[in-house]
Amino acid sequence: MGKVGKIARRTFLIGSAAVLGGVAFGYVMYKRPAKNPLLDGLGEGEAALTPYVLINAEGVTLITPRGDKGQGAYHVQAALIAEELDVDLDKIKVDPGPPDAAYYNTALSAEAVPFAYYDEGVMAETLRDVMDAPMKFLGMQITGGSTTVPDAWEKLRVAGAVARETLKAAAAEVSGINVTALETGEGRVILPDGSALTYEELAPVAAGLKPVNKVRLRAPEEWRYIGKPMKRIDIAAKSTGTQDYGIDVELPDMVHAAVRLNPRRGGALNGFDAQEARGMRGVEAVFEIPGGVAVLADNTWRAFRAAETVECDWGPADYPDEQAEHWQALAESFVSDRQDSRQRDEGDVEAALGDAPIEAEYRAPYLAHAPLEPINATVWVQEGRVDVWTGTQVPRFAQSHVAEICGVKADQVHVHVLMMGGSFGHRLEDDVVIRAAQIAMQAGGRPVKLTYSREEDTRQDFLRPAGMARMKGAVGNGQVRALDLHVAAPSIMASQMGERQGLPMPGPDMTIAQAAWDQAYAIPDYRVTGYRAPRLAPVSSWRSVGASINGFFHEGFLDELIHAAGADPLEERLRMCFHEPTRKALEAVGEMASWSGPRPEEGVGRGVALVTSFGVPCAEIVEVRMTELGLRIERVWVAAEVGRVVDPVNFDGLVKGGVVFGLGHAMLGEITFADGRVEQENYDLFEAMRIDQCPEIEVRGLENGDKVLGIGEPPVPPAAPALANAIFAATGQRLREMPFSKFVDFA
Repeated sequence: MGKVGKIARRTFLIGSAAVLGGVAFGYVMYKRPAKNPLLDGLGEGEAALTPYVLINAEGVTLITPRGDKGQGAYHVQAALIAEELDVDLDKIKVDPGPPDAAYYNTALSAEAVPFAYYDEGVMAETLRDVMDAPMKFLGMQITGGSTTVPDAWEKLRVAGAVARETLKAAAAEVSGINVTALETGEGRVILPDGSALTYEELAPVAAGLKPVNKVRLRAPEEWRYIGKPMKRIDIAAKSTGTQDYGIDVELPDMVHAAVRLNPRRGGALNGFDAQEARGMRGVEAVFEIPGGVAVLADNTWRAFRAAETVECDWGPADYPDEQAEHWQALAESFVSDRQDSRQRDEGDVEAALGDAPIEAEYRAPYLAHAPLEPINATVWVQEGRVDVWTGTQVPRFAQSHVAEICGVKADQVHVHVLMMGGSFGHRLEDDVVIRAAQIAMQAGGRPVKLTYSREEDTRQDFLRPAGMARMKGAVGNGQVRALDLHVAAPSIMASQMGERQGLPMPGPDMTIAQAAWDQAYAIPDYRVTGYRAPRLAPVSSWRSVGASINGFFHEGFLDELIHAAGADPLEERLRMCFHEPTRKALEAVGEMASWSGPRPEEGVGRGVALVTSFGVPCAEIVEVRMTELGLRIERVWVAAEVGRVVDPVNFDGLVKGGVVFGLGHAMLGEITFADGRVEQENYDLFEAMRIDQCPEIEVRGLENGDKVLGIGEPPVPPAAPALANAIFAATGQRLREMPFSKFVDFA
């Protein structure tokens, strides 16, 4: 096909993608650079050379629009800009910037296409490329899906380089020296005689220049930061207790709010009696809001205590009351009219299974996000302006919803995004912002800080969905020959993006069978089918989304088949793996653990799991030991292929945190319902791994692939199956349901 034909096809595809996203724009508008939101309201002497670099007399501020929920997002984004801008990380400031379409996430589209991560064919790569169009047209400024580094990798380095070259152009204009004779370093343009002009001095001149967009990115051998161990830019503040989070917001004349919401999610408030609450110390008002009651008081604790005394008549939920009914709904979803997807169907599965297949049913429970910082938001409604202070992963959604509630235009809502004390997907929801805005509308122009109690936070959480898998398989000649996986779960996307954000939901929900259909195994007869269960409890994304469930299902049952075949768990996975970077992750983890089999000694078991999620092959080996007090997880080895490790220190911490998160929830985590209400309302019942249970963890980041990927979520999915497989090796007991503490004791 000629060049004209290629351009025409691409133009058509991007136009089609835009229409699919609900926006009728075409290729020309897609290619048009985004307007720089920092140019609005610039002060004298300030320069916003790109949407990511702001310079004034006080110094250099780097805009880091992906939210930081503890994963080091601000740090990594700043390092990528600083690498090209030639500024020192300890001398800059960071700011998440305003909500704006210019900060749309370019990497989100990778998970939206029906092609496996290892498929690098023309159609797969083209569709990944053009699916960027609806993300841009819709202005999808979202933090999630382990996309911070993939989104930022080229974009932010280019932003830094553009700012650097524009500042050099300004220095050339001031000094009369040709730009080719100028260098940069430590936030200065260096002249041939060794003298220098600071970026702050040059900002007023640079502000009047057209940005220099033709730039060269530096080669790896020139890097000062990328790939080198760094001290995170937030480490001092977090170590000294001076880091500000949403919960720390304090404003003059601020009033504190708490809510009492229907614990049967979505149910009505039929009536309430707040006589006792209104007479309590510090309470200023009690009034009805959609779905519950709000209390205003002079501090948060008094608002909490008053809310607890309000007697409410709650209506029923629109989902089943009892947990057994939720499981029954899932069990009844394995029917043809609920089939949502069949992305993999190879060979002749029915013939391969024969009359006596190996069969199993696996279950994964609801889970809460339970971040340490309870969700909160502060909203101040003034004449013609609304300000919002909160930690959020979706600032533009929050802005839009607040504008609608307060009856103002979106650009009159100023969202100040703050550091988050954890999220795990919780802050992809903006319900706390919506409720804070509803309350602020009745606060007489005073700023309102709404904080959920731990119990209210858990009761009102949008949970990780419960899921169920029914699987069959066959083995022969010491090998896995057939695998037929059927998984049923409610739709996260229909709940999260459809119902609550009003976005179109064409096609299947890719999260239902995520990390099941797209694994790089060559099994002769291989089928994966996803079933969309009916809407049950409200659900949302939880760290690693569908992969957190399907990694357990797929790798747990695959281990059963490998055992039935009499094969080695690591060697058989290596034999089946056809994707070289994925295979290298398996080889690396085996080398790290000095793998010699699932039972290296009496009373010790080792389990292997390989799960690729968000394009990242992540292999883990877990070692457990039987003790008099129960099973002890002693060691974990992890190898993950990410293409490029930006900061080895941050990478190591993210992987270890993901392993602990995955293991702890596999051991102990469960949310159940009774009378339509969550039964585990606080940490005493929704437990986490204790520090004395934490194993030694060894991490290796691999850089064999040609795509730069994120690591925030991929270590989570392999943890549960690797632990289950290790427990089987040590005890002979096969665990097919989480949490495992229902069936074994942990020391």
